[in-house]
Amino acid sequence: MDKMKMQTNDLADENFKKLKELFPNAVTETKDENGNVVRAIDKDILRQEINTQVVEGPDERYQFTWPDKRKAQRLAAAPIAASLRPSREESVNFDTTENVYIEGDNLDVLKLLRETYLGRVKMIYIDPPYNTGGDFIYKDDFAGDQDEFLLSDNQLDEEGNRLVQNTESNGRFHTDWLNMIYPRLKIAKDILSENGAIFISIDDNEFMNARKICDEIFGSVNFVCSFAWQKRYSPPPDTKNVGYTHETILLYRKSDSFEMGLLPFTQEQVARYQNPDNDPRGPWKAADYTCRYTSDERPNLYYPITNPNTGKVVYPKKTRVWANSIETHIANEKEHRLWWGVNGDNEVPALKNYLSEIKQGSMPNTLLLHKDVGHTDEATKELRSLIPEIKFTPKPTRLISTFIKIANLYSDSIVLDFFSGSATTAHSVMKLNAEDGGKRKFIMVQWPEKCPEDSEAFKAGYKTICDIGEERIRRAGKRIKEENPLAAASLDTGFRVFKLDSSNMKDVYYSPAETPQSDLLGRVDNIKEGRTPEDLLFQVMLEFGIPLSSKIRESVIAGKKVFNVEDNYLIACFDDAITEETITAIAKEKPQYVVLRDSGFKTDSVAANFEQIFATYSPDTTRRVL
Repeated sequence: MDKMKMQTNDLADENFKKLKELFPNAVTETKDENGNVVRAIDKDILRQEINTQVVEGPDERYQFTWPDKRKAQRLAAAPIAASLRPSREESVNFDTTENVYIEGDNLDVLKLLRETYLGRVKMIYIDPPYNTGGDFIYKDDFAGDQDEFLLSDNQLDEEGNRLVQNTESNGRFHTDWLNMIYPRLKIAKDILSENGAIFISIDDNEFMNARKICDEIFGSVNFVCSFAWQKRYSPPPDTKNVGYTHETILLYRKSDSFEMGLLPFTQEQVARYQNPDNDPRGPWKAADYTCRYTSDERPNLYYPITNPNTGKVVYPKKTRVWANSIETHIANEKEHRLWWGVNGDNEVPALKNYLSEIKQGSMPNTLLLHKDVGHTDEATKELRSLIPEIKFTPKPTRLISTFIKIANLYSDSIVLDFFSGSATTAHSVMKLNAEDGGKRKFIMVQWPEKCPEDSEAFKAGYKTICDIGEERIRRAGKRIKEENPLAAASLDTGFRVFKLDSSNMKDVYYSPAETPQSDLLGRVDNIKEGRTPEDLLFQVMLEFGIPLSSKIRESVIAGKKVFNVEDNYLIACFDDAITEETITAIAKEKPQYVVLRDSGFKTDSVAANFEQIFATYSPDTTRRVL
């Protein structure tokens, strides 16, 4: 039986192994500053293998860099030993929902989610700190080495806070923000599906840096556009020079597999289609019958046509040509698709575009007007209608719903927001599902930032931003069901709450060589006190790449609690004194994976027979122990 890692993968190590497979002759060893033998790459051999120029040292080249960038890159790849502990009492419909809400530092959470959700998330939306000089940003630790990082729990400051105010007087004003956002976006790319996209709300303080970072991580070819969202009716009252009435949202795709979705027609757009000639095909809109090329550039599109009403032969102007070939024009005439004006004597015709024949939606526009997608005042009222004590300004659900449509999400796609704040994204997903019958799922991640003790929210019992976000989802879900009774039965407004914590395993699990021999002979318990079987189950699920929303069935076999995940994909039992009866019953289910505690067997004889039992009843099952 193999032992589970119970920690995330070391991406740097994985990349080194891939390089070694491709160019084994370029892999060598050297000594570090302490005289220890370490792995290394012979750059001269590697340069010969790939036949390209290596840029190093002071050589000039185009690049985007800042202090600590290399450490930020290492931080994104470094493994962690952490867990996501379920909180049933704060969840809604824990056993049936497919939505997830996670409390904790989003960098560590993203690392835990990376392998499980690799390429599974269709859309990511984030509204990170804008770095205005008063915003709070995550304070990541770049000082510790990898061994220290592996066993670290929460990296907090002296007052127990992970968020620090990044004031303009700080000499590392932009550096700190870049170090914060880089590793998170690096991991976010891995989680996105090939046809997925990420939307990033940002203001002018870090807009250029955000563009450069995204160009580096996602590739400049995958920049789709930047939206300008008109967030206010008018400039704020304290405006001195320029009244800012918009925010920018960057859109990057994962690859060219991404297809832009269409937006529903507005009433104003539909009104442009009319039927002045009572055409039986319904309302239509006149379109230009010419295009911008000249007769010299497109001679095949410069030909005479006849007005059937007057008999007059007409040509387009010399600076333009017809938009269609002569064959297409003849077909348009036969189908009576040409409009020669109310009196039938226009100089050139127009083409009828019928509302019934066009795609069911309009192309997105980079200018997002508040009348179409909402504004800050609407967003504030929307939140306060659910929780009156909350006074900060989120994004409007209409805005996020617009992005979901632009991202062309399938009905069962996953939406991730790892700066979820008051959970506007979750609210938007549920609301849109109620409107179109979709089954989209959300994953919200939010650091449990403390609410100010003098705030109305704190006085009303909301101690952290997570308390606010979770309560908003509860109340929004209830209201959406009340307003959509026909969709209520199938609408998923629940969510599983998880809280980031240290690993469920004691230090001895990761460093058995440092454990006294007497403890090993006594089969010391390697699980931390206070950790439940369900805590262990979800850490195991993440290691096996099983989504946190998976269906879990509990049963009792020979007096032992057994978890069955996704109909025998994983069966786990973390009880003590497990007998052959329980093991045999599990083996007969023929699971894909089975996990037990190494110290959970009743006797050494049961432990010895474990492999034989599975060899008999389910030889293809992958067996692991904790």
